[in-house]
Amino acid sequence: MIGPFNFKKINNKILITNDLGNYAYLDKEDFYQFINKKLDSTSNLYCELKDKMFVFDDSIEYYVNAVSPYLRSSKSYLYAATSLHIFVVSNYCNSNCIYCQAQSNQLNSCKMMNKEVAKKAVDFALQSPQKELNFEFQGGEPLSNFPIIKYIVEYTKSVNKDKQIQFSLVSNLSLLTDEMVGFFKENQISISTSLDGHEYLHNYNRPLSNYPNTYELLTKTINKLKENHINYGAIQTTTKKSLNYPIEIINEYRKKGLDNIFIRPLTPLGYALEKWDEIGYQVDEFIDFYKKCLNEILKINKQGTFFKEGHAAIFLSKILERIGINYMELRSPCGAAVGQLAYYYDGNIYMCDEGRMLKEMGDESFKVGNVFEDTYDTMAESKITKTACKYSILEGLPQCSECAYLPYCGTCPVINYALEKDIVPHSIHNYRCQIYKGMLDVIFELLQDEQNREVFRRWIS
Repeated sequence: MIGPFNFKKINNKILITNDLGNYAYLDKEDFYQFINKKLDSTSNLYCELKDKMFVFDDSIEYYVNAVSPYLRSSKSYLYAATSLHIFVVSNYCNSNCIYCQAQSNQLNSCKMMNKEVAKKAVDFALQSPQKELNFEFQGGEPLSNFPIIKYIVEYTKSVNKDKQIQFSLVSNLSLLTDEMVGFFKENQISISTSLDGHEYLHNYNRPLSNYPNTYELLTKTINKLKENHINYGAIQTTTKKSLNYPIEIINEYRKKGLDNIFIRPLTPLGYALEKWDEIGYQVDEFIDFYKKCLNEILKINKQGTFFKEGHAAIFLSKILERIGINYMELRSPCGAAVGQLAYYYDGNIYMCDEGRMLKEMGDESFKVGNVFEDTYDTMAESKITKTACKYSILEGLPQCSECAYLPYCGTCPVINYALEKDIVPHSIHNYRCQIYKGMLDVIFELLQDEQNREVFRRWIS
């Protein structure tokens, strides 16, 4: 018998996938034999498809019992409560990034989280049943409110009884001081910054309002983190101008001593949405850029240097190991509320970072509570939380349930709402869907080569 599967054409092969994340490439004749139940049961192909649970010889009950443990494993994140807690400690930012999603510098005044809100936010976050938590500081530019970051860390450590908590910071690092470096080192706070490429490109994408050369300043602060052995990483955001520099961007990351890059397409929120004609691009333009990047990165690896691309590594973990990485945007259902929460400086709680960014655009549709008025349980029981979960289950969405990339993908209700004013996309192939499909097309094309597969396995081993 044939188990449930989806399929699509990749080059001259037919790619088939199932709910467990298993995949196989078939030529046209083998695919015909497969769907018509005419495969030779003694052939190597039949044995491969049986091992991957595309076909089975026993009863349906046996099949269901056999696949259940693998399906539970691939959805293991569903057994966890909210683990990522984002503290938006300030809406002030001294950057003028051309793609800003939060539009912080449009605000008329500088708003900072105070100790009363910070204390309540920590108390709320600690109500999560999850034992392993990540407290992440964001803004605006969070270093503009360093005293509250320090207060949150110290207060958390004073009241935490049984949870393992990691602290992280997302910052442009322009306000970094020696005092901050010492505090981050002492408390093992990891840093994530933005590096969009070489000097010209980074300065174009991410200018500072009070410093003439953003790239130069970032280089100095990264060196300071290195000298103090503080764990740091960087994220790249792709604008129209970035498309011309795939090799230069990768070389810049290597020059900075990084062994990975996270290539990120523009998110159509905030300035990026307003300025799309100026800084945006067609999906196929980004996919061509992404393919050039991956090919260059594979070349580097084949020359003996480990270097990986983060988006691909998340996909590959599901493709090659059937492990559901807890990356909020690539989950089914998505990680909104049940995986992450964002605590705004005023005490309002949003179900994800994107929901908070939409609030910056004047829309509070994804607010799920307030630290002074609600509990973790009331947040989890709210209609907004339940609706977001229900309508981000890919297996129940008509435009996703029959897609070959169903086991590896995810949807974002906030982005869908921002683009189409509905958390369920009306278009079968909206921008975000096409981006992910295109990236997966590139990955599955490259997976057909054994040398590439060996490199990819090292990325996730």
